[in-house]
Amino acid sequence: MASTRTTVRTLWVSARAIVLFTVVTGVLYTLVITGVGQLAMPSQANGSLVRDAEGQVVGSSLIGQPFTDADGAPLAEYFQPRPSAAGDGYDGQASSGSNYGTENADLIAAVEDRLAQVAEFNGVSEDEVPADAVTASGSGLDPHISPEYAAIQVQRVAEARGLDAVEVETLVAEHTSQPLAGFMGAPVVNVLELNLALDELEG
Repeated sequence: MASTRTTVRTLWVSARAIVLFTVVTGVLYTLVITGVGQLAMPSQANGSLVRDAEGQVVGSSLIGQPFTDADGAPLAEYFQPRPSAAGDGYDGQASSGSNYGTENADLIAAVEDRLAQVAEFNGVSEDEVPADAVTASGSGLDPHISPEYAAIQVQRVAEARGLDAVEVETLVAEHTSQPLAGFMGAPVVNVLELNLALDELEG
């Protein structure tokens, strides 16, 4: 009889503990963190959405996207992002790299093909093409390119838009983020924000 009472008491305590911790960690904690996020960092908490001059959402500053025509060809008037191996490209539900090793024949062939295309598209030699122009990031969603990759695109974008190259270079500089604390990471350029600035510059 005593054993039965002990078992019942233990089950009752366990059940109350489950309910308590479900409410605290599953409901209250979620509400508190969501509230703090909305108050302290509303943009980041809602996906770091980027809007155009008309206020329409055109993407996220955290996720890359292609700037191509209906056939998938890169548009000359826009800066191009680095390649993506996420799904069909920049698919947030299929975030991944190619997972190919550096000696993989398919990866080598893809890089060589991209190298020739990027060099021809931007009117530069293959020696001037930086690594991020021909290799995908680990996530496949990187919204940034290196200042070096941006630099080889300046002349092409300027000519396509009828702008002075200096104007375009200035926009690139304005949209280049420096390393955190001056030394953590490398300078990067957000492609979506830069391309929106170009559109706004043309009015």
